[in-house]
Amino acid sequence: MTDSNNETLMQRMKAVGLEKFLAPAALVILYVFFGIFGRNFFSYATLVNILDSSYYIGFIAIGVTFVIITAGIDLSCGTVMMAAAIIGGTAFKTWGWPMWLSLLLILFVATAFGFFNGILVARLKLPPFIATLGTMMISLGVGSIVSNVRSATFPPRGADSGWFKSMFKLITDSNASIPTGAIMLFGVAIIAVIILTRTKMGRYIFAVGSNKEAARLSGVNVAKWEMMAYVVSGFLAGVGGIAFAAVYTTVMPAQGQGFELYAIAGAVIGGTSLSGGVGSIFGTLIGVFIMSVLRSGLPSMDLPAHYQTFFTGLVVIGAVLLDIYRNKAASGVKLLTPADTYKEEMLGKIKALKQELASSDASQKPVLHKKIAALKAEMRKTYAQMRKEEKKQKAALKAEEKAFTSTTKSQ
Repeated sequence: MTDSNNETLMQRMKAVGLEKFLAPAALVILYVFFGIFGRNFFSYATLVNILDSSYYIGFIAIGVTFVIITAGIDLSCGTVMMAAAIIGGTAFKTWGWPMWLSLLLILFVATAFGFFNGILVARLKLPPFIATLGTMMISLGVGSIVSNVRSATFPPRGADSGWFKSMFKLITDSNASIPTGAIMLFGVAIIAVIILTRTKMGRYIFAVGSNKEAARLSGVNVAKWEMMAYVVSGFLAGVGGIAFAAVYTTVMPAQGQGFELYAIAGAVIGGTSLSGGVGSIFGTLIGVFIMSVLRSGLPSMDLPAHYQTFFTGLVVIGAVLLDIYRNKAASGVKLLTPADTYKEEMLGKIKALKQELASSDASQKPVLHKKIAALKAEMRKTYAQMRKEEKKQKAALKAEEKAFTSTTKSQ
């Protein structure tokens, strides 16, 4: 029974894939490393700082994961987030809008940019890189134009209009910080997971990313669902803009360039394939937390925070190489030799006997144990002989090829 359980566990591990355990392991190793070698890293204040710097990147990273699954890219999510935030801040500060309406404006502006990206990519068939690069520049300009190149300051915590800040960080009467934004972030992540795994929209988004032409021939409205991925990315950029305003209060014009790189890096580190068709929301969050730990951990070791960019680049390159290896392994065709075929057949027989053993009574168990042992011994002996013969044939074939090549050269 123990052998059967071990075999089942190994099969599950192989089915999930080792690469899915690398990002969580890297996060734990990094956190422990900085806790040991950094100053005061194992503290509640540092944990709150890590979470605070994860919110806005986390939201746009979840959104960009939808886009990357469709084999697209969104280079505008960072600047769209900040453009929407500064427009909402201008509406509150300069135009006199109430805070709730200003927050809705942030969501509307960001979603509109996402819809615009979807039109360019899905309907007008522009390459996603070019389309979203143009939107990035447009959003930078729109934010500066609407704000008249002035920063937007949201109300401080404690003010009547600053109620939304408690959604992302709650300050108690004893001046203790409670990172309520973590609940918001994980709540959005759970909703995103449900959409991707339990709804028609999620299935079609994966189908579009896996093989767009096959999805189209299957009757999927490819343009519609590809556009929806960009709309989701835009909407979550708006949520990220609200989170940024809640944590940092001041939003400056022409800000946001570079945030999209951290979002894309988080998705890639978390296992989302740049070739499309593969993605994990919780993996993306782990990738985002890895970068936040780097951002907080490097200064604790007296290294400038911009070293984070260097190390994040290394991690991203490693993640992309892993993705390439995974895709090659998945697409590779393994040719079975007669020895391999024999071994698979024998393993199937042994597995069937083990299943019979698990459900048999005590009187049958000794007989079944003997049959399994005999089959294993026969398999090892026969497989070794067959492999030996195959190696001899391979060596003889190489010798013939070498002799033929030598004869051809001499002529």
